[in-house]
Amino acid sequence: MVSNIYLIGPRACGKTTVGKQLADKLRLEFYDSDEVLVQKAGCEIAQYVKQYGWDGFRDLEAEVLRELSQKQNAVISCGGGIVVREENRALLSEKFTVYIKADVQTLANRLQADPNHDQRPSLTGKSIVDEIREVLEAREELYSGCAGLVADGAGSIDDVCVQILESYQSFSKGDK
Repeated sequence: MVSNIYLIGPRACGKTTVGKQLADKLRLEFYDSDEVLVQKAGCEIAQYVKQYGWDGFRDLEAEVLRELSQKQNAVISCGGGIVVREENRALLSEKFTVYIKADVQTLANRLQADPNHDQRPSLTGKSIVDEIREVLEAREELYSGCAGLVADGAGSIDDVCVQILESYQSFSKGDK
């Protein structure tokens, strides 16, 4: 069986919620790379970015991904921008990686409902909708390029989990 499932996608696409449910259904461990990063950094992401800049944050994020990739039998929810680094995309493209894709309005609605500013700092300083649109345009190819499966993140959590589980079971059996 495939060791880990990696979930990628933009902020608020459902990676953590889906990841926890998948881990529960498959009896695997669950790790959120942002949570691991916060523990390692000793502060919230926004504070870390303010202190060390985005490059420093991306360095730590890549380190956390490398560490998590050493785990076995886990579902790993990756930070939204993890794909901006080539080394991360290379690692993810070799794994069972799922891009949870959602449209701009769905993501905006979710972020407005739970902004969690310390965990999800603005990337551009623009409105939520403009920022999401800009970030998706910049990252769409990156997400798609390292994912073996694109799941529809606009559906229910159960629907997303079913899509992933079906593909994971086929992949695990070697029926690529």
